[in-house]
Amino acid sequence: MSPPPPPFGRGRGRAARTFDEALDDAELVAARAALAQGRWHTARSLLVRTADDWDRRGHRITVLAGEPYSAAWAREWLLAEPDSADATALLALARVRRALRGKEKPARAREACRDAAALAPADPTPWLGLLMLERALGAEEDVVRIFDEVRVRYADHHHAHHLVVARLAERRADAGADPLHEVYDFAGWAAEQAPADSPLAVLPVVAHAERYRVLAAAGHEPADPAASGHWAGRRARLVMKAAFDWWLEWEHEGHPRRLIDLNYLAHAKVCEGRGAEAAALFHRIGDHATPAPWSYPDRDPYPAFRAARDSALGTA
Repeated sequence: MSPPPPPFGRGRGRAARTFDEALDDAELVAARAALAQGRWHTARSLLVRTADDWDRRGHRITVLAGEPYSAAWAREWLLAEPDSADATALLALARVRRALRGKEKPARAREACRDAAALAPADPTPWLGLLMLERALGAEEDVVRIFDEVRVRYADHHHAHHLVVARLAERRADAGADPLHEVYDFAGWAAEQAPADSPLAVLPVVAHAERYRVLAAAGHEPADPAASGHWAGRRARLVMKAAFDWWLEWEHEGHPRRLIDLNYLAHAKVCEGRGAEAAALFHRIGDHATPAPWSYPDRDPYPAFRAARDSALGTA
């Protein structure tokens, strides 16, 4: 997962306490805790160290922006530093996330993102915020236009590609299984045009899971992904093998969103019936489960993750 950010399932009991968007970024966890207490200087220092690392910057600002009081503390920060591009971007993403929760007018969030983009023209992060918003609320042409703005600034933006895949997967929901669906073409193109070591190599797997989400919700696939033939076709097997082989050769332990990819890949291997390969991925994932795709189509994600992990590790 994790489109607006992928769905967090039903948020009951243990599952609600398990998922952490910060993943394994300990510095981000500390900065988020400080921001929740009004100590925005820690977030300031964190973002200063993230300049020009666009995937990491986008990940960190998005997570910080999810805090309930992040908009208020960003405004406090701007009182001290009115020209801070970091504070302006944080405020913009905070308003986006509030708008996605129905707590802010979308027009106000859009305006904040445009203000942040004007202050830092090279930064794709304000455009990421707009893409998060339009992926959920906007027209398709707006999604395409804003995605192009992200790519002009950073062609391999990880989060932006995930958002577009999730949106594309929702086209022609009633068409049923279609190996030629445009989401597969887009994901394959993105993986091919990216550098050899880019984690976008896993994007075709993400596309496969997102399309399953849509098909299952429309009644074209069973609610249990492991019982679906969605991962059994020749094309699907080639996609899964290519992504797993890429991981074996190029795994990026430092990429801020790599655990999202590993969850998608482990989910695919479980559904494919490749227990030993899934077990290797679960060892890397550890306790850093992500809601998507374990919540697909409408499951409690943490129990689904635990059951899949226990089964794979037992098989291995």
